[in-house]
This record gives sequence, structure tokens and C-alpha cells, in this order.
Amino acid sequence: MAKAPTVDDVARVAGVSRQTVSNVVNTPDIVRETTRHRVEAAIAELGYRPHAAARRLRMRRSSTIGIHLDPYAGGISGVVLDRFVHALTERAGERDMRVLLYAARTPEEEIARLGDLLEGGEVDAVVVTGTFHGDPRTGWLTARNLPFVSFGRPWGEDDVEAPAHLWVDVDGAAGTRAATEHALALAHGGGHVAFLGWPAGSGTGDERERGWRETASAGPRWVVEENVSAARDVVAAGLVADPGITGIVCASDSLAIGAHLATSLAGRPDITVVGFDNTPAAEALGLSSVEQLPERVASGALDLLMGDGTVVAPRAATAGAAHVLVEPRLVVR
Repeated sequence: MAKAPTVDDVARVAGVSRQTVSNVVNTPDIVRETTRHRVEAAIAELGYRPHAAARRLRMRRSSTIGIHLDPYAGGISGVVLDRFVHALTERAGERDMRVLLYAARTPEEEIARLGDLLEGGEVDAVVVTGTFHGDPRTGWLTARNLPFVSFGRPWGEDDVEAPAHLWVDVDGAAGTRAATEHALALAHGGGHVAFLGWPAGSGTGDERERGWRETASAGPRWVVEENVSAARDVVAAGLVADPGITGIVCASDSLAIGAHLATSLAGRPDITVVGFDNTPAAEALGLSSVEQLPERVASGALDLLMGDGTVVAPRAATAGAAHVLVEPRLVVR
């Protein structure tokens, strides 16, 4: 196997000193333009890649992004965050950044863990997941000027025009809007579409309900916690109370599977059930579902965090910060 080119090889081809090559790699602004172009051409010709660990030591930065690893809780929809973390790790590596996973069971425990990581200089930035109203983590990070982006909105008064910090999220309302339109189209103008969602107060759940509410002309709103059996029982009772239901849009695939069981037991294969998350479980059952596209979310998070996409110090979270809203897609089966 051919030996990887070194800084000395670049210096020889460019006709400059070893220190000049180092300056071009680490502090290019201090190098004359003609010299810098010559060194950059040599780097490209040889395929030289600076040693990342050595560069981190010189810059006294870890080049590491921390992200919380949710506790394993079973269920169906956790695969979305798994895909997000996997995509974030891959795309961060492409930008010469690393990802460090840390575990915590509560927001308070996560803040304590972040304090340890910050004190030890182990992370340069953080990706926060699962934001909620009154989230103490984002305020803690902002107060310490630790750059971060959240997968989830700040849930403030104006998250779009004047968000409290950098954020990226999936447009849940757009997803349920598409799901409701699909269910209405299959009903050919007859019947109505119900929404099966979580109790009010969840930012994510309320957004998904909004898309249904803005699209459905009529239909009940059923409330249930994230549980397949509970969802089955709620839908079974709802179908008895309102036999005119022709479609059910659900806030998650777990709820959709419960709804599917209820419609099957009721002998109502005509009812369209649409989930949210497009998990393997929904695919196996042949249920239509809204896919969040976590790979696009990961790319959006890094674009916000890294600014122009180059390997630079991550941007701090400031008022009026930017956001990325990813439009999901409806997968029809």
C-alpha cells in the first residue's frame, strides 16, 4: 500500500518550508496569496490530509459534537432518533468532526453531564433532542455560550422569525396535512377523518394535530398516551360511537398500529389508517405513514451549527438565530 503523503512531501513539491505548509493548513490568512495557492495545489496533487488529532491539539479544540443518547424504552418509534444519530455521525465525519454520545435519564441529569463535558473540554458543541416547553437545557447552554442546535423547536412565542436559538425540526403539521388529504381522497367525499394523538401540551403532538385540524372538515379528536393497546381500545370505542369514520390520522406509528388492530377487529378494512414516523413496523403491516427524513434533519443541524459548512469553530446560539424546517414525505402503501 502506498505511503500517505506527509507535510514534508507537500513542502518539497510546493518549494516552500514545512512551516509554510503548516501555516497554509492552520492559519492561511498570514500566508501570501501566491504562496498559498502553490501550497494548496500541491496538497490537491498529492492528496495530502492534515493529521486531525495533531490539528486538534494545536487548536486546543476537541472537534467533537455531543449528543444525548435517549434511554432504551422499547416501543416502535425510537428508530427515528437512531437514524438521526447515525446520519449525524456520518455527516460530521465528512466535516472532520466527531460525535460523542452521552446518556442521561432526566433534563437535570443531562445538564450535569454537559457540565462535566464542558469543564473537561470534551465537546465544542451540542445537539439537543426532544425539546419541550420550558426546556431548561437550552437556557443552560445559552447562558454558558456553548454552541448548540436542537432537533426540535424552542417552543417560544415566535420560533420562526425570532427563535431563541439554532434549531432544526420536521414540519409535523405538513405531514399530517398530507396524511389527512390522502385519507379524504380515498373516502371520495364521504365520511370523515379522525385524529388519534397524545394529550394536549406536547409541542410536537400539537403541531401534528394542527395539520389534521386545518385539513379535515369534520371528525373526532381521540386522545391517548403512546401505547399500542391503549390506542386500540380508544379507537374501538370511537368507532362504536361514530361508525361514519372513514380514515384515522395518527400522531405516531405506535398509535397507528393500535388503530389498525381496532379497525381489523371491528371488521372495517375500509378505514384508512395513516401513521407518523414510517417505522419498519408500519412497513411490515402495510400501513401508510409520514416519514420524517432524519438524514435531512442531521444535515440541516450541521449546516446551522457549522455556519458555512467548513470545519470551523461552531457558532454560538444567539437570539434571532436561523432554523431549518424539513418537510416530511407521505409514504403510501
